[in-house]
Amino acid sequence: MSLLLTSEELPYDQRQTVKSAIAVLEQNGFKRESFALSHLTSYRRTDNWWNRYLGHHAAYAATNFPFEVLTLYPDFFDVATDDTERAAILLHESHHLFGSGEEVALEKTWHEKSRIGWTSDKYGNTRVWNNTRDLTALSVPQLFSCGSDGKSDCVK
Repeated sequence: MSLLLTSEELPYDQRQTVKSAIAVLEQNGFKRESFALSHLTSYRRTDNWWNRYLGHHAAYAATNFPFEVLTLYPDFFDVATDDTERAAILLHESHHLFGSGEEVALEKTWHEKSRIGWTSDKYGNTRVWNNTRDLTALSVPQLFSCGSDGKSDCVK
């Protein structure tokens, strides 16, 4: 309860944006993730006391497991180019909702990204794509050891 009391709710328009991103996941077969994001998660727009205490690097979102509290930062709404990119962020966070750590969440999301249409052909020049690719490459380097240069994305 203290996580909710020390943070602010999302306004209506942002809640609608979240619903649209969840719909992308739902339409592409992520039923379990969509259910958790739609029915079990409390969304916040500001950090709670725990997030403030821990601090975090630049992020689009932060999940407090096992409390199912998900804070969405301004870049989630302002930098992500569309509902598909926001769905990719929520897909990553859904893995945290189920207890996965950062490395597992990055790896699973990178493997699953094309199912929602989040591909390098369409999004390869966006900030969300490049930030996620860089973070994933640092955390799970084996996903980027393919190709003739040994540095290409193995999950295309």
